[in-house]
Amino acid sequence: MGLRHGVPQFAPGTEHECIVFYVIYLLYYISKGVCTALKPGIGRIEALLLAYLQLRGMRLVEAGELGEPLQLTAAQECDALRRLARGGLIARVRPGLYLVPERLPLGGAWTPDEALAISSLMADCGGTYQVCGPNAFHRHGFSDQLPMRVYAYNDRISGDRTVGAVALTLIKVNAKRLGDVETLRGVDGATLVYASRARTLVDAVYDWSRFNSLPRAYAWILNDLDARRIDAAQLVRTALRFGDMGTRRRLGVLLEQAGAPEKVLARIERSLTPTSSLIPWIPGRPKRGTVVRRWGVLVNGRVGDFGEAGS
Repeated sequence: MGLRHGVPQFAPGTEHECIVFYVIYLLYYISKGVCTALKPGIGRIEALLLAYLQLRGMRLVEAGELGEPLQLTAAQECDALRRLARGGLIARVRPGLYLVPERLPLGGAWTPDEALAISSLMADCGGTYQVCGPNAFHRHGFSDQLPMRVYAYNDRISGDRTVGAVALTLIKVNAKRLGDVETLRGVDGATLVYASRARTLVDAVYDWSRFNSLPRAYAWILNDLDARRIDAAQLVRTALRFGDMGTRRRLGVLLEQAGAPEKVLARIERSLTPTSSLIPWIPGRPKRGTVVRRWGVLVNGRVGDFGEAGS
């Protein structure tokens, strides 16, 4: 069982005496109602696990790691971890893998921050990721809307996941489409990887249907060019590396209208495959407007129609 009369029982030599005393101390004060860090319904086995994890400084625990040192059966261990996760004292990364807070939350639930949540999930599956879409739009000041989910390109997982209270939308892409990033350090100390400013703008044109970002992205790009936060050559380099033909053709129209140098326009033009078909500059709008043969685009809107950045 691992417990006898509410006191943890260790086989001789399996743990140091300090661990025994620490666990007994925690369990005693829980039984007396002095310790309020644990929620109602969290029992002595759960307290034993928490005491062990805290004393060992373990931030990540997998089912099967605690049975032998704490003399728990596999069922006891799994049930205790699930109850701790439901109580908001640890956070499930995936079935059988849990994040542990550096310190016990006093009287409330704990959840990892976005950086710790996604980096732990990606480390577990051996993946690489970068935060994109609405989160990157907000970070770079293109939109003032704060997303309720974290959107991320990655090379392992597709679909929605939840780690603690952090909701993730994971978009699986080819590893070659990952890159051009910058990093931030989260509250819990983990690193959060974001798409760079230029990459975010290219993604807004490339993945317009997923992020509903056209024609807004055209205004963001023009404003950044005017403010010299990016330059046309930088945008073209990023588009050639991470954009598809439709992205390059649409950007070609925009950059030509913005007065980009001809050598920059020529570089993006050389990357295009000859075609007689046209694509709309603004998807979803009526296909009426001016045909620009150089880029194979039907310009069905004006720059002045796009609103201001941050809209």
